[in-house]
Amino acid sequence: MAGMASAGRAEPGDAHHHGGTGQYTVTRATTADIEAQAASLRAWDQVYEQMTPGEFVGSLHELSFAGVQVFREATSQAVHECGSPRNGSRAFGAPVRMEGAARFRGEPADAGALITLGGNDELDFYAPRGFEILALVVDEGALGEHARQVEHRDPATTFEGRSVFRPASERLNRFRHLLGSVLQSVDVNPAALEFGPSQRVLEQTLLTAALDVVSEDDAPAAPSACPSRRHLVDAAQAYMRAHIAEPITVADLCRELGVSRRTLQYGFHEVLGTNPVQFLRAMRLNGVRRDLRSGERPPGSVQDAAARWGFWHLGHFVTDYKRMFGELPSETLRRGGPAGFARGRN
Repeated sequence: MAGMASAGRAEPGDAHHHGGTGQYTVTRATTADIEAQAASLRAWDQVYEQMTPGEFVGSLHELSFAGVQVFREATSQAVHECGSPRNGSRAFGAPVRMEGAARFRGEPADAGALITLGGNDELDFYAPRGFEILALVVDEGALGEHARQVEHRDPATTFEGRSVFRPASERLNRFRHLLGSVLQSVDVNPAALEFGPSQRVLEQTLLTAALDVVSEDDAPAAPSACPSRRHLVDAAQAYMRAHIAEPITVADLCRELGVSRRTLQYGFHEVLGTNPVQFLRAMRLNGVRRDLRSGERPPGSVQDAAARWGFWHLGHFVTDYKRMFGELPSETLRRGGPAGFARGRN
């Protein structure tokens, strides 16, 4: 990993992973040099300058896969950062802590701000002492497509001329929690991201979260006149049944049916009393259960079976599985097929 030689220290967890149908990279580094800190962040062209005297200590925890980058960075001294993220990307940063005031592209940015930078924008950031940030970088084209096809929003209108947003605290905390959870999950169960479905579900989750945190419209969606909500939900269920062996996402349904995520959500709530995320999660949980019980398609480990159905967070998966079926997935695996289940009840 470039720039992480003598001045920095790479942790044992740093690795490139190839497996299943996906590949990803995890970086953990601590540094004692400002230049090593700048170089440790993958795919950014940037220069860091230390602005306050004293010993510098920095750290980075980064996950990178399929055009997505999630990282947590901490710096002990005040730092001026200039440069740019990778071409064709959009970055989002949510400060976690700071001692003093930050300025991003000339605007004040406190702990309640969200900062964002396009791939063609120039990075100009003053971070105070004791600064820590959680950040997400996504492909700008994928974000734009997701905005138009899933959210029915124009991304140019959202981001044009804006570098600092001030989301409602609930939105910002939700965004921070998701990014932190992604990094924690990779530490606990790194093998999950070796599977394409897990990467795809996680990418869709992060794209939705990025658009949610900069959304300023909390008004209810207008009722859908055509198709009717009942017809919409019937069409969604038909698509799900036709793709029962795949980890379908809400974005898939929106693209297939030509409706926004919000319209789909209101339809499911009115017709089924639930939301499409919960409905799809239940379908995916049942998919894992079928795999764990199947003797025809050995699932390997519980983690692998979950990852094949798009569950990238092992802890959340186990909790949801036990709540749904009344037992741990490992217990389902031990019991085996339907005959084993019948014997177990006698």
